[in-house]
Amino acid sequence: MHATTAPGGALDRQARLTVAAIATALFLSSFSQTVVSTALPRIIGEFGGVNMYSWVLSASMLASTVAIAPAGKLSDRFGRRPFLIGGIALFVASSSLTGFSRNMEELIAFRALQGLAGGVIAAASFAAIGDLFAPAERGRYMGLFTGIYAISSVAGPIVGGFVTDHLGWRWLFFANLPVGIVAVAVIWRWLPKRPRARDPRPIDVTGIAFLVTAVLALLFALTMGGNEFAWRSWQIASLFATAAVAIVALLLVERGAADPVLPLPALANRTYLVVAAVSFLTGMGLFGALAYMPLFIQGVLGTSATNSGVVNTPLMMMLTVGSVVAGNLSARSRRYRIIVLVGGALLTGGMALMITLDQHSAVAMPLLGMGIVGFGLGLSMPLLGLAVQNALPDSQLGVSSAATQFFRQVGGTLGIALSGSLLNSYVHGHLAGRLPAAITGAAPPEMIASLESPSLLLSPSAMDKMSAAFGAFGPDGPALFDATVTAMRGVLADGLHEVCLIGFIVSLVSVVVSVLLPNTGLASATERRGRGADPSNPSGDESAPGAALPAPAHRQAGRTRS
Repeated sequence: MHATTAPGGALDRQARLTVAAIATALFLSSFSQTVVSTALPRIIGEFGGVNMYSWVLSASMLASTVAIAPAGKLSDRFGRRPFLIGGIALFVASSSLTGFSRNMEELIAFRALQGLAGGVIAAASFAAIGDLFAPAERGRYMGLFTGIYAISSVAGPIVGGFVTDHLGWRWLFFANLPVGIVAVAVIWRWLPKRPRARDPRPIDVTGIAFLVTAVLALLFALTMGGNEFAWRSWQIASLFATAAVAIVALLLVERGAADPVLPLPALANRTYLVVAAVSFLTGMGLFGALAYMPLFIQGVLGTSATNSGVVNTPLMMMLTVGSVVAGNLSARSRRYRIIVLVGGALLTGGMALMITLDQHSAVAMPLLGMGIVGFGLGLSMPLLGLAVQNALPDSQLGVSSAATQFFRQVGGTLGIALSGSLLNSYVHGHLAGRLPAAITGAAPPEMIASLESPSLLLSPSAMDKMSAAFGAFGPDGPALFDATVTAMRGVLADGLHEVCLIGFIVSLVSVVVSVLLPNTGLASATERRGRGADPSNPSGDESAPGAALPAPAHRQAGRTRS
C-alpha cells in the first residue's frame, strides 16, 4: 500500500500524519542516545559508580544494534505497525523507569531497554518508508529521516545540558512520555494495516538466538577490549571465539530454516553485498576517526568545548543538508549510484583534510573537514538504504532496511575500538622519547605513566594539579611543565594523525567498493508491481536481466493508492 500523492508531490493528510509520527519516534530514540552525555557528571555525583560511566552510553548502543536485525526480519512477517507501536511503547516505559532509577545498575539496565526499543523503532521506521512509498519517492523520505537522526544527535547534548541545569537530569527521560504517547496514537490511527495471509512457517527462533549471541559477543569484545580487559586476555578471546562459533552455527541453521532470519539468497544479491560492505567500511573509518576529533580540538589545540555536540555540530548539520539534497536528487533523477559515489568521494576528501591537521592547525580546519565529511555522508547514507530496499522484494523490506543500520553500527564499534587501541599504543610508545630529559631522568615511573593519559589535557583541574607537581623541580618547574605539555600535545596529534590516516584509507576503500553498485533506476509504484510479477526476476534482483529501469523524462506527477 503506497501513500497517495497529489499533483506536485504533496502528500495526503493520512500520509503526512503517519510520516510525522514515525519521524517523531525516530527522533526520540536517536535523541536518547546522546542526550544523557551532558547529564552524566551530575548522575555520577548523585549515584557514584564512576567506573560504570562508559556503560551508561554503551548499554543503549549495544542493545540497539542487537535489536535491529531481528526486528527488521520479524516486521516483514507481522507488519510494521506492531513493531512501531510496541517499540515506542517500550521506549516510553523504559524512559519512565530510567527517570526513576535509584542507582547506576538500574540506570544502565533501563538504558539498555531504551536502546532495545530504539533499535526496533529504527528498523521499523525505515522499512515503513518502503510500505508507504514506491522506490522512486523513497529517497526523499530516507533523506528526511537521516536528517532527523543528525539533528537529534546535535540537539541531544545541548538540550541535555539545559534540562539538567534547570529541571534535573530525570526530566530528560520523563519528557519522552507525552510525545511518545501522541506518536503511538497517530500511528495506531493512521498507519495503514497491511493485510497478510497466515504464514504457516515457524519463526526462526534458533536463528535469532544464534544471531543475537554472535552480535552480543562481538560487540562486548570490541567494547571491553583494551578497557576492562587486555586484548589478549582470555575473556576477550572467549568472546571472539563465541562470536565465531555462533556465526558458523547461524549459517548452518539458516540453510535449513523455513523462514530464516538471515535469508541466505539475499547474500547472493550484488547490491545487498555492496551496501553491507560500504556501510561497514564507512562506519569503521568514519566513526573510528571522528570519535576522537573532540579530543584533538580540546586536547591538542587547547580549545574549550563544553561537549562533543558542539564540536560535532558542523558534521551533523552538513549531514542534514546532504541528506535532504540526496533525497531530492534521487527522487528527481530516479538514480542513486552517482550520488552515492559523489558522497563517498566527498567523505574521503574530508578525511584527507583531517590527515593534514597538527598541533599548529587553526580550529577552523577540523571543523571544515567535519563539515565536508558530514555533507558526503549525508549524500551517501540514506541512498545506501534506498539501494538495498530497491534490490530486494517488498517482502524483505525489513531485512533490507536493517542491513545498512546494522553493518554501519558494527563497523563503527569496531572502528572506535581499533582507533582507541592504536592511539593508546602510539602515545605509550612515543611520549617518553619526546619528554624533556630532566623529566624522564628524575620523575617517578608512575608520573611518567600518568602523562600518557590524554584525559589530562581535557581537564583544567588535572592540569593545575600536574603544574603544582612540577614545583618539585624547583625554579625549572614551570618551563619543564610547558615543555611536557607541548610534548603531550605533539604526541597526541601524531597519534590522532595515524587514526585519521586509517580512517582515510578505509573510506577510500569504501568508495572503490561503491563503484560495484548496479547502475539501476528506482521504480514507481506501477513499475514496482510489474517487476514483482515478472517471472524472469522474481527475487527483485536489480542485476537480473531486464531489471534496470530507464530514467523518466520528467518526474511522476501522481500516484494512486494500491
